[in-house]
Amino acid sequence: MSDAPPNTDAFAAAFPPVDEQGWRKLVDKALKGAPFERLVSRTADGLEIQPLYGRDRSGRAPVARAAQGPWAALTRIDHLDADAAAPQALADAEGGAAGLALVFAGARNAYGCGLPAGALREALATLDLKPLAISLHMGADERSAEDLADLIEAQGLDPASARVSFGLRVIDAADLASRVQALAARGFVGPFCAADGRMIHAAGGTDAQELAFTIAEALTALRALEASGMPLDAARRAIGFRVAVDADQFASIAKLRGLRRLWARIEESCGLAPIPVHVEAETAWRMMTRRDPWVNALRTTTAAFAAGVAGADAVCALPFTQALGLPEPEARRLARNAQLILIEEANLGRVADPAAGSGAMEALTDALAAKAWTLLQEIEREGGLAASLSSGALAQRVAQARAALEKDAARRKLPITGTSEYPNLTEAPVKTLAPLPTRLPAEGAFAPMRLAEDFEWLRDLADADVEAKGARPRVFLAALGGVVAASARVGFARGLFEAGGFETIDSGALADGEAAAAAFAASGARLACLCGPDAAYAEAGAAFAHAIAGAGASRVWLAGRPGEQEAALRQAGVSGFVFAGCDAVATLKDARAALA
Repeated sequence: MSDAPPNTDAFAAAFPPVDEQGWRKLVDKALKGAPFERLVSRTADGLEIQPLYGRDRSGRAPVARAAQGPWAALTRIDHLDADAAAPQALADAEGGAAGLALVFAGARNAYGCGLPAGALREALATLDLKPLAISLHMGADERSAEDLADLIEAQGLDPASARVSFGLRVIDAADLASRVQALAARGFVGPFCAADGRMIHAAGGTDAQELAFTIAEALTALRALEASGMPLDAARRAIGFRVAVDADQFASIAKLRGLRRLWARIEESCGLAPIPVHVEAETAWRMMTRRDPWVNALRTTTAAFAAGVAGADAVCALPFTQALGLPEPEARRLARNAQLILIEEANLGRVADPAAGSGAMEALTDALAAKAWTLLQEIEREGGLAASLSSGALAQRVAQARAALEKDAARRKLPITGTSEYPNLTEAPVKTLAPLPTRLPAEGAFAPMRLAEDFEWLRDLADADVEAKGARPRVFLAALGGVVAASARVGFARGLFEAGGFETIDSGALADGEAAAAAFAASGARLACLCGPDAAYAEAGAAFAHAIAGAGASRVWLAGRPGEQEAALRQAGVSGFVFAGCDAVATLKDARAALA
């Protein structure tokens, strides 16, 4: 066998290069006269995503972490009982976690859980803190920063080498500067205060809004520290950043890269040469689901991947049952090990900024940073972050983004696997240490939300029917034009109604409207949906609708758009139409109302 390398020139010759103009000709041919803009998508911030990008040749330096090596894989300690939190922290440390995220009740990312105030010593009672990174997430009571400093000193550790993100809150912290200076005087290097945008993301804000808030909070801290007499260089080193990452990996990568780019611009405006800043990422609350929660493990792994390759210094992945309640050891172990596999087996931490040079990623990073900068300037024109929060202007913009996000989720434009798409009505329940309420109390201007909540509420109602009546509400799916011809729309209708917890009954072959009425009556359903090709609707849709409505159906839908036949179909008894992009939540709520 020859050891000579393959003839790559001959191989390449079989695939002649294609330039963008040649690619565009092929695309135009495939579009058959449709506008090219159909291939351009847009983010929630209105940023264009093109179907093709060339190589980025700007030669910009890659993003660098503040520390060498891979990111620190953090695990979340948020048990309501400090005594129960201590063995969790020990198990995580012994299981390979690089650090702990201590989440206290009332923190921006507590989400109904959280350590009680003053419980830090109990939570860390059995741990050697030397090898661990510690990230504090505090509520209104911020004594934990000083408690942690005391504990580190009590263990005889060098404060300067301690890997601690103290997480001092910036907004409403009149004593921020004095507390930072006191910790620095004890030899700690920080970061001391946290510019934290996760609250905006959890409330439904866009990526650009989250970035703008984060930078605005960092600016607030920088100004407060400088006003206290701290040199600008020391002040900027006291600030760390915290953001959310979700299953949209490209957007999350661009967010973290854009954050560093934005802060570098602030540093340059202050006459400082940019330095790597400490960035923590947490997988997003709003993407978590209570239904088919195992899919959350895929979402959080994707998000952790994005954070890691984008240069996060520390990443905390929510356990897959977090939306259901306090996670059991199995869920905590899975969240921990997913990151360890990314670091140790996939070696993602060994490459600095693998997205650098990608035309798509550089363009998205640039566009997102530019949009966030514009929003930051808007906050500045309103008098700064405190003034924007006080006036409600920022909250109003986030509320508008939330409404648009909820609309997209309801229309399944943002599909939620296992909830709004591919629901599993026979899934087994998942255990937690203590349950959370179905929906968190909507307190404050930035109340956290989850995209799946409306669908979950409908599923809960259907489950209650099973408990009370022994069966789910049913929807009869009438196949027009033959079983095979109707299969695509039968499948669509089944997925839509099962997303609301409804059992679907397939009709099988139907000869005519009379047979459909008989099959509907025998099904035990009170709701029906006509499913078939457009030609079948034109030929017999009205007759089938009239027959099924006459057999006692409270609602009759038709799967597809009605076109010119809408008036005739409605007159025959069709009450609504379901199709890709329709408001699924509104349809399912209407179905519930029809059963009342």
